[in-house]
Amino acid sequence: MSRAPSAKADQEPTVQDEAARAGWLYYVAGMTQDHIATEMGVSRQRAQRLVSRAMADGLIQVRLNHRIGACMDLERALRDRFGLNRARVVPGLGAGADPVLGLAPAAAAELERVLRMADPQVIGLGTGRALRALVDAMEPLEAPQHRLVSLIGNIAPDGSASFFDVVMRISDKVRAPHYPMLVPVVSPTEAERAAFHKLAPVQRVLELARTADVIFVGVGQMSDDAPLHKDGFVSTEELRQMQAAGAVGEVAGWVFDSRGQYLDFGINTRTGGVRVEPGLDRPAMGIAAGQTKVPAIRAALKSGILNGLVTDAPTAEAILSDR
Repeated sequence: MSRAPSAKADQEPTVQDEAARAGWLYYVAGMTQDHIATEMGVSRQRAQRLVSRAMADGLIQVRLNHRIGACMDLERALRDRFGLNRARVVPGLGAGADPVLGLAPAAAAELERVLRMADPQVIGLGTGRALRALVDAMEPLEAPQHRLVSLIGNIAPDGSASFFDVVMRISDKVRAPHYPMLVPVVSPTEAERAAFHKLAPVQRVLELARTADVIFVGVGQMSDDAPLHKDGFVSTEELRQMQAAGAVGEVAGWVFDSRGQYLDFGINTRTGGVRVEPGLDRPAMGIAAGQTKVPAIRAALKSGILNGLVTDAPTAEAILSDR
């Protein structure tokens, strides 16, 4: 004859009950594992195992009550939506503030992470305000094992050096050899661009840029406030023609449409340097934020021109909302 289980046996705590209690004491009450061991009358090793089991069994769910928690959620959403290798989202600075100022420290940390690698890397760099702010935010460090190469020409229409070229500035901070792209950002004619690209020193820099192990670029919009237009590289007439063809953004001076496909006319036939090809198997990190840049960033992510992004929370939300 079997004996029915006693009420006392029913009330004895299970291992999961103990794990739940240990988890509560650790994550909610803030006790150390030594204190938990004393409180529950078990060894410290058992208290540690019970706390680990509480997490493993899903009895404890941790929520980060800080604005960085929301940024981390956006990072995960961007990675999942666009298949990104890396995503960094920083809090927005509020209405009227320059978003580049908020991006700079996070972008600098991403570049510093690469520069601290022991294995030599070829680092391809674009130009623009975001990249310049990145350089200003960087800490000086010694990285002579790496090579820095510009992806885009550095000569302005008046013959001066492009104000936003960064390869030399970074080189000064990290003591790494650098390879500027000594051609116009945009040549007046296709023939002149071809002539510049045929020069032996330029060909060597072009080849190095094409084989870059990691890429850092800004993202420009092609609306009426397009950086290429404001800086004098694109005329109003040519800007209108490219807008009519669906142009929404540019990376390293190469213009693309809302699908992230490069246009086959306009300045794309005269841009100096190399373009970032979609679907690279190497990191291609974009650094950009701001409402006017949302269509450009989204298109670059959709097509795989970029497989990494540093942006701010308002921009990330807008990219993900498809507005």
